[in-house]
Amino acid sequence: MDREVKLSQDESLSIKLSYLLLPKESQRLDLYFSLPVEMGINASTLSEEDYFHAHVKSHSAYYSKQLHLPLVRSRFISQSKGEKADYRLNLNLYSYQIRLALEADIKQTIQLKEADEFYPAAIELVEQAQVLLKKLRRYTPPDKKLKSYFENADNYLSWHTEQMFLKLLSKGPKNSDYSKAREILRAFCRGENQYRSEQEYNSVLTLDDPNRITNKMRLLQRLTEYGVVFSKETKNLNLNLQRLVRGTVTAVIMAFVMFLVLNARSNFQEITVALIAFLGVLYGLREIFKDDLTRIIWRKIKQGRPKWRHIFRSSFDNKTIHTQTVWLEHIRRKSLPEAVSNLFKKRRQQNKQAAHLIHYRCDSKVIAKEFLPGYEEIQQQVYFNLTPFVRYLKKGAGKLYSLEGNKVSGQSVERRYQINLVVTYSANSSHTATRYKITLNRSAIVSIEEMPD
Repeated sequence: MDREVKLSQDESLSIKLSYLLLPKESQRLDLYFSLPVEMGINASTLSEEDYFHAHVKSHSAYYSKQLHLPLVRSRFISQSKGEKADYRLNLNLYSYQIRLALEADIKQTIQLKEADEFYPAAIELVEQAQVLLKKLRRYTPPDKKLKSYFENADNYLSWHTEQMFLKLLSKGPKNSDYSKAREILRAFCRGENQYRSEQEYNSVLTLDDPNRITNKMRLLQRLTEYGVVFSKETKNLNLNLQRLVRGTVTAVIMAFVMFLVLNARSNFQEITVALIAFLGVLYGLREIFKDDLTRIIWRKIKQGRPKWRHIFRSSFDNKTIHTQTVWLEHIRRKSLPEAVSNLFKKRRQQNKQAAHLIHYRCDSKVIAKEFLPGYEEIQQQVYFNLTPFVRYLKKGAGKLYSLEGNKVSGQSVERRYQINLVVTYSANSSHTATRYKITLNRSAIVSIEEMPD
């Protein structure tokens, strides 16, 4: 089993970390973001709570190493071979594996730049996809409820498969010698389109609107993930403690204020303007110091404490599969572990600039003793959107001037920034620590480089 954490770009301004979990296993993942001061990110401009809830997403699902079309095992069973409750789960497992395997194989094939390698691989994928879809359609359940599950999966897989092969065609090398191969791919896509039309899976109104058909297929995708992708519940671990701190500070300040009020009443024999002014100032100071004192005390108490817990459950039987305890906070350089600090020190001298540090930690614990038959691992994915990191970056680009003979020319250049990221991962007796350099501009991640030790 691969015990490494894989870091990759997800979208234009987001990154994804993937790693695997075994039954009854505990793991720890730490991310240390080093953000240059010029980016303007600190505890005052970026709230940990706001960033976590809006820009950090976790996804957990069953995983199989058989991520290629020839290796997809037929987990699809007819209703006559199992219980009704098993039908939907096995149907979804089969559909999910086809989708992941197809996406993995299409991605690999697109990387083949030579036509004599690309088209034979593409034709082989078509043949494998046809076999898998044929297995899916071999049995249509007579039960009305089960039939709706089948139609949802069949409709989505047909559409998604067509879209993936159209993408393959659009990105493949253009070569007149392989016009027959390209026609085979086009014929397969037309066939799937015609199949959905014959089954009347989608209305004409939906088909005529790209947004409607895309959103419908996203819904069908979520439906086919039932039982495979785990449902997630997030709990705030410090909510009651924060309330206790706020209540305690308020009680102490109120007791002190009441003590001063009672003393003032004994010194002033009657209601006067001076008494009213004194009480007004007293209550005003109470409001000021109550909030500031609560904020200072809470900042000290929450430092280093876990903030949230994810509970992942099977959507099929609602059993808890695994839990995650999560930390996210701004830290100082002296709080860095020695190994992480040493990795940051390996940067080139010109890259050693003043920076703010953000620490994300996730402790995972698998509760389940075993998974569904045929699945030995869980894949955990964590997505970080970096959009809040670039909100204060300067817009526009500069000019690079050069002298060519007697002529001065100017070339536009964009502003780029570098984020250093150290990822540490511990599972059982294994431990890894890797530094990455993320180069980005205001609109996108330019590159992600894994730096040597």
